[in-house]
Amino acid sequence: MNTVKIAHVTTIDASLHSLLLNQMQSLQAAGYDVAGISAAGAAVPLIEAGGVRHLAVPMSRNLSPLADLVSLWRLYRTMRRERFTIVHTHTPKAGLLGQLAARLAGVPVVVNTIHGFYFHEHMRPLARRFYIFMERIAAFCSDLILSQNAEDMETAVREGICRREKIALLGNGIDLSGFNADAVSADDALRCREKLHIPADAPVVGFVGRLAARRKGFLDFLAAAKRIAALRPDVRFLIAGDTDHGKPDAVEPSVAEDYGIADRCVFVGQLPNTALPRLYKVMSVLVLPSLFEGVPRVVMEASAMGVPSVVSDVKGNREAVDQDGNGLRVPFGEVPALTAAILRILTERDTAQRMSIEAVRIAAGRFDERLVFEKVKQEYARLLLAKGLPLPTPRTKEKEELQPCTA
Repeated sequence: MNTVKIAHVTTIDASLHSLLLNQMQSLQAAGYDVAGISAAGAAVPLIEAGGVRHLAVPMSRNLSPLADLVSLWRLYRTMRRERFTIVHTHTPKAGLLGQLAARLAGVPVVVNTIHGFYFHEHMRPLARRFYIFMERIAAFCSDLILSQNAEDMETAVREGICRREKIALLGNGIDLSGFNADAVSADDALRCREKLHIPADAPVVGFVGRLAARRKGFLDFLAAAKRIAALRPDVRFLIAGDTDHGKPDAVEPSVAEDYGIADRCVFVGQLPNTALPRLYKVMSVLVLPSLFEGVPRVVMEASAMGVPSVVSDVKGNREAVDQDGNGLRVPFGEVPALTAAILRILTERDTAQRMSIEAVRIAAGRFDERLVFEKVKQEYARLLLAKGLPLPTPRTKEKEELQPCTA
């Protein structure tokens, strides 16, 4: 039996669990020997309970030259010891350090997935050039770059990060069996409202993501919520996510008091995937006024649950939301436009219903994670054959539907 060892690398274990566990399980079913590499954390037991081995290497999400050199050395030692055939990295920091370490360790195949370039058009020119330079270094180490959205592909070629033949469109997806509007009953939604102390007839505006002022647009969300609350006292604002500790734009839930809407906001913190469908079922609209995205999972999840979205008109969001289809896009940072779009969905029932139906249709056609898994397997096979390396021997016939990731 041919064994092909793969390492998926992220900075934190939560990313391995929430973003990649199903993909790693799918690869294992196809015969690959898969491990996850990240800093250790609370999600490690969940990863290992899912049947994936975890290797702990401390990494910081922030720029820290000395700590990053130590992480690079430890990644190199780990990869050298394990003799991986493929190293597949994710997120900017892990993408840079992981690919450098893989090349130093002599790993035959190195792949990186772009989950949205960190640099963007609103960044200061000097900082933007620095991050583009870092991406060029990382891309130099890659055999293949997979991009979640098409706009980042064009950016990579335009900015000289890589040649066009080195980058391919991957897309993004979710476990549609776990996000099924029909699987959550009206009674389930009512019980969820009761538990959260949200009136049965109150419209609910939702936000799911890290509490980051600019990166996720959370302060714009609160500013729009303040305007909406003045016009619609019945509306409640449901926020699922933790403070993005360690980032300069992190904010605490208490910031809602500064906007005078703390009594209208329900903060539930970071929840496991299994709890999210009930939250979406409660929402009238999901709001994501972020600075940039890969292809946002929360919009895909909301769409699968039949919830229209209002998002900023930025890369990544443009590939998740069809204008006036499964939601609305508004200019980034323009709170009046954000407010108007949310109010439109709350007040125009026919529009909201039409968008809900279209959201489910779009999710079924475009957001199935199994399409992503198959693309990854096809690219692995192509790269292995090109380098004269054997393909893995499947252990068992892969199920048509993967079991959902549990948390």
